[in-house]
Amino acid sequence: MDGGYIRGSGRRRGPLRGSKQRVGLYDPAVNRLPRWTVASAVAAPVLLVGGWTLAEARQPPGYNPIRDTISALAARGATDRWVMTSALAGLGAYYVITALGLRPAGRPGRVVLAGGGVATLLVAAFPQPVRGNSIWHTVAATVAFVSLGAWPAFAARHRPCPRLLTRTSSTTATVVLLGLVAWFAAEIHGGHRGLAERAAAGAQALWPLAVVLTTRDPSQSLHLRSKGEG
Repeated sequence: MDGGYIRGSGRRRGPLRGSKQRVGLYDPAVNRLPRWTVASAVAAPVLLVGGWTLAEARQPPGYNPIRDTISALAARGATDRWVMTSALAGLGAYYVITALGLRPAGRPGRVVLAGGGVATLLVAAFPQPVRGNSIWHTVAATVAFVSLGAWPAFAARHRPCPRLLTRTSSTTATVVLLGLVAWFAAEIHGGHRGLAERAAAGAQALWPLAVVLTTRDPSQSLHLRSKGEG
């Protein structure tokens, strides 16, 4: 141990010679999750899926969720566009709230997650026009998708740490999330762009929830350093 009392003397001893404190190590006592973080992480995917489901139901028969994007539901000229606009704004706010409370994650990852939340708010603030394309909407959506796909890689911690915050889990998550974004980009003029966008956005909303749920009880979720690992 790095400190303590010398037996029988009542005097506190300093750190043992040769011991080192690792910066960035996970401390369950310091990194305990606030309850409101769990609430915001649960609310995000519920609001996203509920928002696009309700907004789709309000559109005329020509709207096709496999082909047409989520942004089209909040575009100018869409029927009851406030439904999807409100859902996107709430989603962005929940990402920011989750990032603030996700103390077990590395700080760089939390900053990137919050940045993705702010970009999602801007997606809601800059809707697509009736015809053509909004450059500000496109920039905000691009930043949001990339940030929400990349944040797990920046959130990784040294072991011991929650299982979904190890470097292996975090890197795998980022590869999968950005892979779905790449699929959406490849389908941007295709017939499955709506499906690809929903897959990417849905997965990005679910990953913070998965991390939160597996870090609620640190004593049960710590992934110890394997033998021989530096």
